[in-house]
Amino acid sequence: MAVPVRYRSDDEDSGRWQDFPFRDGDIVISTRSKCGTTWMQMICALLVFQRPELPAPLREGSRWLDWLVEPRSDVFDRLARQTHRRFIKTHTPLDGVPLLPSVDYVVVAREPIDAAVSLYHQGANLDRRRIAELAGTEPATSERAGLDAFLDEWIDWAGEPGERLDSLVGVMWHLSDAWQRRDERNVHLCRYEELLADLDGAMRRLAAQLRVEVPESRWPALVDAATFEQMRRRAEVVAPAPDGVLRSRRAFFRRGVAGEGADLLDGAARRRYERRFADLGGPALCRWIRTGS
Repeated sequence: MAVPVRYRSDDEDSGRWQDFPFRDGDIVISTRSKCGTTWMQMICALLVFQRPELPAPLREGSRWLDWLVEPRSDVFDRLARQTHRRFIKTHTPLDGVPLLPSVDYVVVAREPIDAAVSLYHQGANLDRRRIAELAGTEPATSERAGLDAFLDEWIDWAGEPGERLDSLVGVMWHLSDAWQRRDERNVHLCRYEELLADLDGAMRRLAAQLRVEVPESRWPALVDAATFEQMRRRAEVVAPAPDGVLRSRRAFFRRGVAGEGADLLDGAARRRYERRFADLGGPALCRWIRTGS
């Protein structure tokens, strides 16, 4: 097995995966920020527990393993005490996680510019001083850029993916790595737009991939509980992060739409985005991200 790449930021360290004692059947949910992470966690919770009401808040049932806000020992201990099939969150690309044949890996893709807009708006909902306090780091002091300036830098930044995994370069690296593993039986790729267009069908396909049998009578309630509207209504239970990290749990679920990002770009910015998107992803991956084909 290849040695995983180590990805580190101010509040994440994928090196925490190295000593993690996996169990057969574990599910690793690997996404970029604002690409449907919490949505996929909720879907996996509903498939595992098979009832709309969760036994505990989602952030407790599905731990974010490599987030430095929570001590490694606490995360490992909480996961060790779980008796259900575990579904674990990470924003680390699959090349940074141990890949075992007995573990399932779910990667969610979203139109990158839409994710970038959501990421920008999420920034205003984060208490970065509280995050830094919990992670044991210094809080960022840089002035917050406007949306247009943020998107320009996000599109044009051209460093190594691991330096900024939430840049366009980083997002496309995450997806390209997963795309190259798409034929592996335990790697499952899903599109955010697919969840929006056909949530029932997407959940049924994922259940089959994860070898979860759901009685037909339970499907309507499970699908309803996974809708964006229901998740926002239950934000106190569903939204991630310990108390104080999010200024508003409800605001975490800002919008559940597709296509808003491109509409915010002027002609020149849109052309730059389309060119870089194509160059970084290649035709097959870019076509799949946008059409599923």
